[in-house]
Amino acid sequence: MMVDIVSKKKRSEMMSGIKSKDTKPEILIRKALFARGFRYRIHDKKLPGKPDLVLAKYRVVIFVHGCFWHGHDCHLFKVPQTRTEFWLKKINSNKVRDQDVIQQLLACGWRVLVVWECSIRGKYSMNIHQLVDRIEEWMLFDSRFSEISWGGGIKEQ
Repeated sequence: MMVDIVSKKKRSEMMSGIKSKDTKPEILIRKALFARGFRYRIHDKKLPGKPDLVLAKYRVVIFVHGCFWHGHDCHLFKVPQTRTEFWLKKINSNKVRDQDVIQQLLACGWRVLVVWECSIRGKYSMNIHQLVDRIEEWMLFDSRFSEISWGGGIKEQ
């Protein structure tokens, strides 16, 4: 086991500064969609999982997932070397909850898009205009569920 290089108090301060909504990637996507004329609600508490963006006109919800917190299989996700068991349990429970929320939304007739942090940030990311092109293209077609990740790949289900 590796020893943490910062004190417990400092680590607690650092972790409490990590936001679960209104993250930089989320705001970047929101501003770009708004600039293209798309209107949306954010964090709608009436829907399962309180999606980051809800575009009711298109019956679409968008989640902007952090690669670490949602256990994405990409270069941005690394299993912590301290408290590994705790983190793996936490991340796996997030993944299970994500799948449950997606199934609930699909069952209610919503279309779901997950945009991964690595599509915006990191060595294989796209610029925001390319990303919003992909999002817009997806919204205008009939796929019920997709993910956009590093390199701009769209994974349909």
